[in-house]
Amino acid sequence: MSKRYLLGLGALLCAVAAPMTAAAQQVGERVAAVVNDDPISTFDIEQRMRLMIATQGLQVPDEALPQLRRQILQELVEEQLKLQEAERFDLVITDDELQEDLARIAASGGGSVESLQQDLARQGISISTLQQKLRAEIAWERLVRGRYGARVNVTDQEVDDTLNQLRTDVQQDQYLISEICLPMETQEQADQMYTIAMQMIEQMRQGAPFRALAQQYSACPSAARGGDLGWMLSTDLDPELSDIVTRLGVGNISRPIANDGMLKMLAVRQKRDPAQPGEPGYEVAYAGADASLGEEKAAAAFKKLASANPCTGNALSADVGEGVGVTILPMLPESAFQTVFHDVLAGLKVGQVSEVVESEGAYHAVMLCEKDEGLGLPTRRAVESQLESDELDLISRRYLRDVERDSAVEIRMSQEG
Repeated sequence: MSKRYLLGLGALLCAVAAPMTAAAQQVGERVAAVVNDDPISTFDIEQRMRLMIATQGLQVPDEALPQLRRQILQELVEEQLKLQEAERFDLVITDDELQEDLARIAASGGGSVESLQQDLARQGISISTLQQKLRAEIAWERLVRGRYGARVNVTDQEVDDTLNQLRTDVQQDQYLISEICLPMETQEQADQMYTIAMQMIEQMRQGAPFRALAQQYSACPSAARGGDLGWMLSTDLDPELSDIVTRLGVGNISRPIANDGMLKMLAVRQKRDPAQPGEPGYEVAYAGADASLGEEKAAAAFKKLASANPCTGNALSADVGEGVGVTILPMLPESAFQTVFHDVLAGLKVGQVSEVVESEGAYHAVMLCEKDEGLGLPTRRAVESQLESDELDLISRRYLRDVERDSAVEIRMSQEG
């Protein structure tokens, strides 16, 4: 469960009260797993199930409970490993920090920590269940960023390649797709999964979130993102799935489809038609000098813009010469600039400085910080930030696998749950 999702927890708890089924309440407390001598009990699992069901508004069929318990147990094992690794590096999340996070969660639902705790208690959920989850998330994020954040390096070429691909993609129909994947290795399992899939579809018709079901049941890597596959071209999918997506329609969910050893359900959340270019926009560092300075001196000063790099936000400290002022102009449409700058801006690449422009008794130059091509593409900064986040997420997953490999994890809960 992402931190962004947790921020909606308080509101959801006030609106949803989904009781556990009788089958879920019959499990007695015992040790389900041991992680480096730290036990995880079946009570911990049931508490997390209650939290998940209450916050996501699910009605879990009895036959799906064993699989759900196994998935929750795996989450709890990973959380324990994260906390142990954080402790190994003396990284401690204080009670005050947890209280601040709980206060933000409660405030998002219009309540207080006390009211949140009462809402949880009414559904048989201890506040410590939520605290443990938050503690693990905060500690792990801080540990990974602290140890490996400096190693993340996104090159200009990677940003260019991503933008070029996005530029190509927006010229075609795009679909925002989510998936749920259920494993089916045997015919018996296939029949069982088909029944579960149809029950899920019925739940979604009654309002259960696709994202919540994907997070808890899907066997594909996208489960961690609530089944989100992002924006895709139909040609990115297998031919059978591509045909279904193009015919499905926005807001609809496909029937269960056997594909690549899985039973899949696809949802088309949005569709984008090929983009029609609009008015471009520019964010620039502008430098200006009075004509009395002389064109030669102005040009020499303007050339220093590249090394001063005011695009990083240091325009006030950018000293390029006496008599020359530098300021950052936020993203503005082309029409906001004087006509004399239109061709100049159109010919610049990000990071480049223009030649001297003489206009209205002054000399001018611009350094292009960001460009909006009018196609709805993200800025270079946004792409760079996303690539950094993706790289750090990959490092995080590898790190956790290494920690798990070097740990003693004993699963005692039966495969039947």
